[in-house]
Amino acid sequence: MQKLIFLFCLFDMSCSNRMGSHSLWMMGTYIRGKTPFPEFMAYVMLDDIEFGYYDSNEQTMVYKDIHKDSGRVIDAEDDYTEFFQQLYGRIHLRASKIKHYFNHTNGIDIFQRATGCELLNNDRPGPMFTKDAYNGESVVIDHYDADHDALRIEWRWPDIEDKPWTQRMNFPLHYRMKYHPHCIKYLRKHLVKERNRVLKKVKPRVRLLQKTLPLDSGGAKVTCLATSFYPRHINLTLLRDGQSVSDHQITGGELLPNGDETYQMRKSLEVSAEELQHHHYTCTAEHLSLDNKLEISLEREWDSGTTIILSSVTAVAVFVCLVGATCGIIIWRCGCHWSP
Repeated sequence: MQKLIFLFCLFDMSCSNRMGSHSLWMMGTYIRGKTPFPEFMAYVMLDDIEFGYYDSNEQTMVYKDIHKDSGRVIDAEDDYTEFFQQLYGRIHLRASKIKHYFNHTNGIDIFQRATGCELLNNDRPGPMFTKDAYNGESVVIDHYDADHDALRIEWRWPDIEDKPWTQRMNFPLHYRMKYHPHCIKYLRKHLVKERNRVLKKVKPRVRLLQKTLPLDSGGAKVTCLATSFYPRHINLTLLRDGQSVSDHQITGGELLPNGDETYQMRKSLEVSAEELQHHHYTCTAEHLSLDNKLEISLEREWDSGTTIILSSVTAVAVFVCLVGATCGIIIWRCGCHWSP
């Protein structure tokens, strides 16, 4: 379970591209050993929206929200079945080499690969990434810089580097001529198809709240809360007398899904009664849906209804992550060798 949950840490990385930019990712997980899951599973995601799934049992691409009797025709160019079949073979081969290196004969082992690229906020092609991981540990990372036509390959386990493969392959040329342009092409194409979902802007609901702590502490918790916003990128800042509170004093700050393709974030600070009396606390939010920075002052009453709702949402989010993690889906900000 620990190996699988690690995948969601990687997913958060994959979704953290710069504000205003967009990304296309293909991610696959190969599981060696007896489990109730398919040996190989993969996803296609546009930003944080999943629109395609493949596994080794079905051996065909399944498109989310598209039913066989819907009448919608999938372009042959958009059918990633062949790509995932090839990726399945490559991952199987790499996993076998690593298994042999570590002399693993029993148990369950997981090999993961993700590939993707970014389109920056001025429609300029951004970088492309690849990451391979084995049992939750990074094996190799490729970073292709399109601006300088430069490829950096970082082997985390240099003593098992596949030198014959890397020596016969001109990786910078393949990234420049094939992998990167193909990825950017499909990214732009899917942005047009899914623009109503991906390019929507939903304004955050922002509140600054105060909750009294137990009597023995004599203090309070000040919480800056933003919820129901999209896209996921938001700058949420808690301030004391107009100055940002240091990060090491803040708790929270994690981005959580609401289940309706919007997100929430909260940042909290515990203060003494004296601090609360002598300092002025405010909260600011910057988001693509807002024309200007939003500044909120402290409310004296804690909204218990909001607390209950958010606790439920958080519990659901954690449950979804654990279920997804159990399925062994990787997602992390990295890109793989693109060969549609």
